[in-house]
Amino acid sequence: MKIIILGAGQVGASLAEHLADEQNDITLVDINGDRLRELQDRLDIGTVAGQASNPDVLLRAGAEDADLLIAVTNSDEINMVACQVAYSLFRTPTKISRIRSKAYLEQRSLFNNDAIPIDVIISPELLVTRYIHRLIEHPGALQVLDFAGGKVQLAAVRAYYGGPMVGNELREIRSHMPNVNTRVAAIFRRDSAIMPTKDTVVEADDEVFFIAAKEDIMPVMSELRRLDNPYKRILIAGGGNIGVRLADAIEDQYRVKIIERSYARCRELSETLRKTIVLNGNASDRELLIAENIEDVDVFCALTNDDEANIMSSMLAKRMGARKVITLIANPTYVDLVQGGDIDIAISPQQITMGSLLTHVRRGDIINVHSLRRGAAEALEIIAHGDARSSKVIGKRLDEIEKIPGSSIGAIVRGDEVLIAHRYLVVEPEDHLIVFLTDKTKIKQVERLFQVGFSFF
Repeated sequence: MKIIILGAGQVGASLAEHLADEQNDITLVDINGDRLRELQDRLDIGTVAGQASNPDVLLRAGAEDADLLIAVTNSDEINMVACQVAYSLFRTPTKISRIRSKAYLEQRSLFNNDAIPIDVIISPELLVTRYIHRLIEHPGALQVLDFAGGKVQLAAVRAYYGGPMVGNELREIRSHMPNVNTRVAAIFRRDSAIMPTKDTVVEADDEVFFIAAKEDIMPVMSELRRLDNPYKRILIAGGGNIGVRLADAIEDQYRVKIIERSYARCRELSETLRKTIVLNGNASDRELLIAENIEDVDVFCALTNDDEANIMSSMLAKRMGARKVITLIANPTYVDLVQGGDIDIAISPQQITMGSLLTHVRRGDIINVHSLRRGAAEALEIIAHGDARSSKVIGKRLDEIEKIPGSSIGAIVRGDEVLIAHRYLVVEPEDHLIVFLTDKTKIKQVERLFQVGFSFF
């Protein structure tokens, strides 16, 4: 696939690296020539220096025969104009744009071929807000992801010393919970992936990914670790787009406070939010945290646009007694360094955005892609099309389907029914299969497995 990526920031560079590894023809466009040379030295990609929305620049990038344009510069307006130019001059088939401004996002009628021709809108702030909201709803989870419109979820938890399943085989889950259907999709142990069997023994500090119907997630979590009490008090550091979106989403269910440094922004937030208490100050101010009873806070969310400030305020809050700390970190190098110490969960907005972008890049009818463990693995939702003659999966039991190393089928969603995978389950047309992939080099094999043969047409 020939793909043009506009913007060589964290998201654009990560996406270029990801897609180049999958043998796509990638051209990266950015106004910063030094940044492009740095990336070209280590990635097998083409680069073009110039303004991303300029017709001549897009022509040099190969827009005439590009299959996909992904606009992820830091400017909403440049992204929108670039999509307009690509459509009007080059008839680029698919155009994806990152748009941050809430004012634009609230006017969805703007985005169609008669106005601004954008096929897919990606809003990082909205994606990150939903991600954090799910973590707050599921105390103790490291990651919670939705599939099939929320009917089924994939969750990750860390097994702790003294937890119910530590030292036991996975088959024990079935005996402990005869009325709950679940499957452990993968276990990460000391950063190595284990494709589990019923004989696999859970060890302390294992990161366990399991899949279940939405209503069964919390009971399964209670088997894998001591279940945390529900959260009540949330303290948010940073009143930017993500902070205010999160407060607005959760203020009816939790007691929420925001700490914001700008007095003018505080005035604005106090008029926007209905129940959230807005505090003017610095989240790294020890006296302010003491005054706000940080030891009683269930979740401290550091959501400013400054990585260092987020890390420092999170470490301080944790050491002063905050029960759980969630930290937004834009620099992916920092994420691996800090998670698991004083910081319970480090969130990379680039990886969350990446999953949404990959959904529209993957071949076949892949309708959902989630990036896991900071890009180390992926979870896919794939629709099975065709019939027994044209498809390699339809009409076959799961144990008859070609085995691809590093991948496993965790569940099938058939209409409103969630079917946890077992060897005798037969795939039917239009089933939604949830596939866990720990070896991303096998993605092409997975795509080919679900492609429909010509006999179907």
